Amino acid sequence: MITSIAASHAKGKFAQDKIFGASAAAVAAAAKYGNDNVINATIGAIVDEDEKLACLPTVEKVYRSLKTDDLIQYAPISGLPEFLEKVQEAAFGVSRPEAYMAAVATAGGTGAIHHAIWNYMEPGDTALCSDWYWGAYKVLCTDMGRKFTTYKMLDENNRFNFSALEEKVKELLTVQDNLLYLLNTPAHNPTGHSLTEEDMDGVLKILKEAAGTDKNVILFLDVAYLDYAGEKEEVRKIFKKLSGLPANILTIVGYSMSKGFTLYGQRTGAMIGVSSSKEIIKEFEAINHYSSRATWSNINRSAMRTLEIIYGDSELLKATEEERKYYYEMIKSRADLFTKEAKACALPMLPYMAGFFLSIPAVDSDAVCNKLHENNIFSVPLVAGVRVAVCAVPLKKIGGMAEKINNAMKAVVK
Repeated sequence: MITSIAASHAKGKFAQDKIFGASAAAVAAAAKYGNDNVINATIGAIVDEDEKLACLPTVEKVYRSLKTDDLIQYAPISGLPEFLEKVQEAAFGVSRPEAYMAAVATAGGTGAIHHAIWNYMEPGDTALCSDWYWGAYKVLCTDMGRKFTTYKMLDENNRFNFSALEEKVKELLTVQDNLLYLLNTPAHNPTGHSLTEEDMDGVLKILKEAAGTDKNVILFLDVAYLDYAGEKEEVRKIFKKLSGLPANILTIVGYSMSKGFTLYGQRTGAMIGVSSSKEIIKEFEAINHYSSRATWSNINRSAMRTLEIIYGDSELLKATEEERKYYYEMIKSRADLFTKEAKACALPMLPYMAGFFLSIPAVDSDAVCNKLHENNIFSVPLVAGVRVAVCAVPLKKIGGMAEKINNAMKAVVK
């Protein structure tokens, strides 16, 4: 009896996404018990205080005003030229690195990660990430025949764990020539942690020393939550640290329009290459353009035009940034209340600085989340603990959550 005709590299693959699985369970519970009686802390999208999916008003206005041609016409494979210029402005602000740079349009931030894995890792190579990570990183690596490993992100004092990073970087560079290091900052998913300027100095020092002159490091900075990480220019200061790095260290900044523009489903982003070498950047443009042609061909023209128009008009940009600030403060107020109540009930949680999520360490996160279902609370079980999407829970439902999670953890331990 024939049970499979898939190619060897595809046999046995299946997608069981815990985030969307948890979200589906929450939606089903809301249909059964009523939305007011359910807390859906699963999906990474902004939900306002009326529990409606939020869209930045200025973004919506610009998007809906586009001419038909910009809604339906093909875009160049590498992206609209004006978009490729403006997306660098959107990413770096006044902290543009002193380096050669180029951007390539991608299918969301995920597309940028895909190209980085495919084009800068040999088959069988291992990518490096922290032990708190977005699960799709590992899925992407596995699907392309690459491996994935982690280091402990925070030390016993909940500070960035430089020694753990250094150990893993050195270990991997003894067995492979290229190392792809996936670093999600600022407003890290899933913890809300952000690297300081001093932290970035420490990371780059480790990478430079470990790479030496005969190995290569590709530092992939995933900045999906950049626009909800704090004061605009302050959180971007880390980018200045990318100036003057050795040619064997390429930085790729993965920029997404999903969060900063509340255009989640439009799947538009960019990968921005930063290098001290003009030749490395020419190669970056060429190989990633090629991979785009070989995967999605070209991406969403209308979303690219929306960014281009907003960043080309000071009044539209000012309005957009005010709207982002409003939602940043809304999310922060939720996280602040949760953090306060977590401290009061002695619920252990990782230090939250900004962003859509906060996290609670747990040995058996699946069991904790299943226990929470009894109270119609739905969050996401990760390898290292439980992720709570404060971006999606109105303030009125935040109160009492920490204590209920703490009780669920105690019940599971017993």
